[in-house]
Amino acid sequence: MIKSPILQSSRHDLTHHNPAEALNSFKAKDQDFLFLLKRCNDIDEFKQIHARFIKLSFFCSSSSFSASTLLAKCAHSGWDNSMNYAASIFRGFDDPCTFDFNTMIRGYVNETCFEEALFVYSEMMERGIEPDHFTYPCLLKACTRLKSIKEGKQIHGQVFKLGLEDDVFVQNSLINMYGRCGEMALSSAVFEKLEFKTAASWSSMVSARAAMGLWSECLMLFRGMCSAKDVKAEESGMVCALSACANTGALNLGRSIHAFLLRNISKLNIAVQTSLVDMYVNCGCLDKALHIFKKMDSRNNLTYSAMISGLALHGEGEAALRMFSEMTNEGLESDHVVYVSVLNACSHSGLVKEGHRVFEDMLKEGKVEPTAEHYGCLVDLLGRAGLLEEALETIHSMPIKQNDVVWRSFLSSCRVHQNVELGQIAARELLKLASHNPGDYLLISNMYSQARMWDDVARTRTEIANKGLKQIPGFSIVEVKGKTHKFVSQDRSHPQCKEIYKMLNQMEWQLKFEGYSPDLTQILLNVDEEEKRERLKGHSQKVAIAFALLYTPPGSVIKIARNLRMCSDCHTYTKKISIIYGREIIVRDRNRFHLFKGGICSCKDYW
Repeated sequence: MIKSPILQSSRHDLTHHNPAEALNSFKAKDQDFLFLLKRCNDIDEFKQIHARFIKLSFFCSSSSFSASTLLAKCAHSGWDNSMNYAASIFRGFDDPCTFDFNTMIRGYVNETCFEEALFVYSEMMERGIEPDHFTYPCLLKACTRLKSIKEGKQIHGQVFKLGLEDDVFVQNSLINMYGRCGEMALSSAVFEKLEFKTAASWSSMVSARAAMGLWSECLMLFRGMCSAKDVKAEESGMVCALSACANTGALNLGRSIHAFLLRNISKLNIAVQTSLVDMYVNCGCLDKALHIFKKMDSRNNLTYSAMISGLALHGEGEAALRMFSEMTNEGLESDHVVYVSVLNACSHSGLVKEGHRVFEDMLKEGKVEPTAEHYGCLVDLLGRAGLLEEALETIHSMPIKQNDVVWRSFLSSCRVHQNVELGQIAARELLKLASHNPGDYLLISNMYSQARMWDDVARTRTEIANKGLKQIPGFSIVEVKGKTHKFVSQDRSHPQCKEIYKMLNQMEWQLKFEGYSPDLTQILLNVDEEEKRERLKGHSQKVAIAFALLYTPPGSVIKIARNLRMCSDCHTYTKKISIIYGREIIVRDRNRFHLFKGGICSCKDYW
């Protein structure tokens, strides 16, 4: 028998070191049984206690308090193979009660065995055991993780029949389940019926929207929670709100949340600190993110991934590699997300050799199986550097199925480097995958436009129309005095339209003295040179800059967010404007951040 220290401090005999000896030394009682279970450290010690109590006929009934406690200890322990052993105990019960079924459901959910949790509930119903308000939160969590909306609705019906619809924990679980399964209307309906909305209720609404990427709704609900009477925002809700700020660039709200956390929580946990790092890097405040990162007492893979990804966004590829080495030196193992972040950092900084080395190391270690996303990063790394033949060879040699992400990345590189021959290969493969992404067709059309292949442009655009695909137009967003202003190309809908275009003309006039000459190749339409100049002047980024110069204090930083990749003309234009007006201009496009200062961009003209 394995020696165990758990009984050496028994109230009856502190000298025994073996469970069997200790159990034989005193008359077993409930309090002694609970004491021993509390001291149990692993599954082997637990099995010894279980065996001895069976041998001593300790359980007068399989449904006794002690039997249920034994089951709960095993099911909720988190030890290896504990749920299998708990199931064997449970199957030995002649007449399991509601508590025992709840124990098994919760244990399976904690072990992410969600289908098993639903099977236990099904058995509970078949045996006529009535659930209680402890049954449903775990059960609904299982439905949420499985995206089993059909089963979730059935459970909701049973909740209603049992009269548990007013239980706040059940209601919050329903809100979360419906929201994370994409049933926003049902989620909102449950929420609106709440007589008293708690912080957990609000947090369930916020987190559900965040999980679905509905960032604007997430922020709207978070503001509602903050203004609600007698409700204090929870950390979980704030983490979701910080993610929304990161994805929408709402820096001011993010700063407010940070300030609230510092005022009300003495020590921020690692999840909150990681969310703050992610928020600041995605809102363009790299220095602030680094400050928080360096002050953290402990970091995990997600923290490092957020910081490495942030450095990649800001074009700090070499710093990202150093951060990756630091993570390895701390003994943390790299996962799928970390490798994607590191490879992206190399791609955005032109570190081809370093990126290759990271990819090869990942293959050699064998702990992370390369996915299409990793290969997509490698193809992007090679393509951006102009190594198109090598990128194509990498695609063909992939041991996994090629997907649209890989071919789209390659097509984008072919367009940038104006290699129509290879671009056509990418276009054919991409469209073979039955693409319904209008951006793919637009990318192909733009490649043909640059090559002045107007018949192919017309054919591609006709295909877009025939398929009923609608492309979201390019836009730029700038925040002025706490309000966001959105502009599209040639935008004349803004109330200050006259002042904006007057400013644009003034900017054009001053740019001539700085040697600026518009790059007309960026207008991908078959029109005359004069119209190209006019269209180029009205690009959304330029309109946003003009507005910001008019309505922000001299010397202040201008921050712009774009939904598409910046064109080379806007890049040159913005560099010149940063000299003329003495402004720092931060632009986040679809791929990365650009900091324009004194006529230089942080991307070093590599993007």
